[in-house]
Amino acid sequence: MTFETSLAESVRTLQSLTNIRPEIEAAAALILETLRHDKKLLICGNGGSAAEAAHFATELVGRYQKNRASLPAISLSSDGSLVTCIGNDYGYIQVFSRQIAGLAHPGDLVVALTSSGNSANIVAALHEAKNLDLKSVAFLGRGGGKAQGIATCDLIIPSESGAACQEGHLFLIHHFCELIDATFV
Repeated sequence: MTFETSLAESVRTLQSLTNIRPEIEAAAALILETLRHDKKLLICGNGGSAAEAAHFATELVGRYQKNRASLPAISLSSDGSLVTCIGNDYGYIQVFSRQIAGLAHPGDLVVALTSSGNSANIVAALHEAKNLDLKSVAFLGRGGGKAQGIATCDLIIPSESGAACQEGHLFLIHHFCELIDATFV
């Protein structure tokens, strides 16, 4: 793939986010409602999506563009000891669902990222959120995959390119951070 082809795919994907605007607004409302009620975001993903999960949590607990109160968010991918313990003792499919079972409280929001929509541990995490009666937002790609329809709100990036889906996810994370900065002083 050439630079021009990659750039065109990224631009096309970002421009197509207007097609999922109602879902973006619904996700924003869930995120803001959770934080307004002093509840936390439990964020998870694998590989590049794990990096995006950590990035989102960092922007909330630390700061995005302005100084404001620290907000509660945990990246479930970031504790290597915990992830490998659960993976070893219970299987990798449970690395996020087991953390949700142990860390979540009523009113918390599960945020899951998967560019394929088919990560078994993300599907399990979304089912655990549902079992605990927690709301959830799923950042998905490639048509949504097996994770589609499990979360309270699906953000399905309209692209078949994993890279473009992750770029769309990161754009939305930054969009939500801008809304959070505007809401919390």
